[in-house]
Amino acid sequence: MGLRLREDARVVMFAGKGGVGKTTLSAATALHFAGEGYRTLILTSDPAPSLGDIFEHEVGDRAVEVAPNLHALELSTEEVLRRWKQKFGGEVYEVLSSLVPVQEEIIDYIGSAPGIDEEFMLDYIAGIVRSGEYDRIVWDTAPAGHTLRLLRMPIIFIEHLDEAAKVYLRLYSAMLKIRETLGLRKPRREIFDIIAGWRRLSEELLDFLRSPQVEVVPVAMPQGLSVAQLRRLMHELESFGIGVGKIVVNSVVKNPDCELHRRMAEMQQNYIKELRRSYPEVELVEVPLLPHEIKGLESIRKMERLLFD
Repeated sequence: MGLRLREDARVVMFAGKGGVGKTTLSAATALHFAGEGYRTLILTSDPAPSLGDIFEHEVGDRAVEVAPNLHALELSTEEVLRRWKQKFGGEVYEVLSSLVPVQEEIIDYIGSAPGIDEEFMLDYIAGIVRSGEYDRIVWDTAPAGHTLRLLRMPIIFIEHLDEAAKVYLRLYSAMLKIRETLGLRKPRREIFDIIAGWRRLSEELLDFLRSPQVEVVPVAMPQGLSVAQLRRLMHELESFGIGVGKIVVNSVVKNPDCELHRRMAEMQQNYIKELRRSYPEVELVEVPLLPHEIKGLESIRKMERLLFD
């Protein structure tokens, strides 16, 4: 049975360890949506993006059309920081400059902190959904470790904001005196208001991830390390209240015609049976091992037919 995605899902996230074929599956899915008449965007948050390679088309920080109805986007770390500064930099500087004398360059330093890019990526994708610019978004996520950190970021950010508010409350009167002594200007909004706004944003991002608008599709290969990573991913998704309806098992040996492939097929089927026992409510979609690489539109279309047949 082929892959059947929820019709109400605006965003499809392929997640899993590196090398399991997320980019290939993302490309095939995006091409499928585009062929169905949906205005589609495929984007990647992988630090080593390869959308340009698979589509054989130059792809960068601005969405470009790689096929009819299909646009592709590879957001670099630098572009994520630039957009983060554009949206949040003013607020950050407003808060800091009201407490201590700092230059605007401090925004660059804060923007490079670990996790900022993941937090903003969620906000960016949620913004695209709200804009209605695209009917479907296919998200080729970074390898599993990055994705898990991305999923945790809204909760971690909320916890940090709670601590920041407590510290600020304890130091508030002293900060007022320092502000007067140094002649610092009073911010247009108090830091509590800004912190409350950031907290609301993180809560909205959590709700977005858990909403029917987002469908997460874990990807694994029928091998020990890949299945172990898949289990960790499934556990994390469950702990966040994110449901999974399908798992794609990629590169499955079908119709083995030599001793090597017969042994591989036997090993793979043991892992596939293990996954079916562990996740009986989840649909497993098996994609066969192909004798050629997926590169270029014609090749992606062949994978699309295999995936959605």
